[in-house]
Amino acid sequence: MTTPEPEPEAAGTPAGHDHDTLVAALAPPPATPIVSVKPIVLPSASRGTNLHVRVSAPVTGRDLPVILFAHGFGSNLDGYAPLTDHWAAHGCAVVQATHLDSRRVGLAADDPRRPRMWRHRVEDLKRLLDELDALEAAVPGLAGRLDRGRVAVAGHSFGGQTAAILLGLRVTDPQTGVAEDLSDPRVTAGVLLATAGAGGDHLTPFAHAQLPWLREQDFSRLTAPALVVAGDEDDLPLTTRGPEWTTDPYTLSPGDKSLLTLFGAQHFLGGISGYDAAETTDENPARVALVRHVTLAYVRHALGIDSTAWNAARTVLADGRHPLGRLISK
Repeated sequence: MTTPEPEPEAAGTPAGHDHDTLVAALAPPPATPIVSVKPIVLPSASRGTNLHVRVSAPVTGRDLPVILFAHGFGSNLDGYAPLTDHWAAHGCAVVQATHLDSRRVGLAADDPRRPRMWRHRVEDLKRLLDELDALEAAVPGLAGRLDRGRVAVAGHSFGGQTAAILLGLRVTDPQTGVAEDLSDPRVTAGVLLATAGAGGDHLTPFAHAQLPWLREQDFSRLTAPALVVAGDEDDLPLTTRGPEWTTDPYTLSPGDKSLLTLFGAQHFLGGISGYDAAETTDENPARVALVRHVTLAYVRHALGIDSTAWNAARTVLADGRHPLGRLISK
């Protein structure tokens, strides 16, 4: 059982009325100690490798909403603790799996599963939903405390595409040429963090050759409510369009969507991938705190739990004058 780390004060933390107002408006109740169990192993013969799962939840409380989280390329079920610990400590059950692209799995370059890694990821998340009873039973004290009617999905980078597919994004399978509907009605809202935009001619040659699941994405079917989080300095080597590319899930999709643009943020949004993650290039604890607060507020709003913090975030961040970012909705 653990208590999540407190949010540190850091150099570069904005001072002044705007920041104080936002912190006061979004601050959730005190964190609850959490229990986290890993690995819960789900046998997966068709996948070729058993599915390893981590479940984190508060030690108290009932009717806990569920958040499925899909990690970025190469990561694993231990990643993204600054977000997942925060969500769990404030009333959510968070379910994370290690996907086939993880460095822990270590697929060979010629492994026949590689071209369909994007599809295996979606199947992994659906498997988590199918096995919620088993996952719940594997965590001491969690039995009977999950609210299966309130399920959200979240993901970073490659994981953002995975999450979006469950919400309605159509991806043309590069092997079959077919864009199937792989959405899941059990998931009703999502959080898409620094994830890919439209493909086509704007992909770099590297992305076109090595990540064929990015070539054709149809956002017109992404109708479920979602919060898109993008860094305005997230200049990825996958596109010629620059940071604007990661806002496509907001601008190209219909329905109830919101976009949090983080000023000065690069791909890891200040350090969401881990407390001491070496891959973070724009380390900024204040930025991470904003992401964790706004995402939690959004999930609670979108799942019909409480909209107070979300409404406060929309008010404080609406005009772009806050030093950390801007929040808009459509």
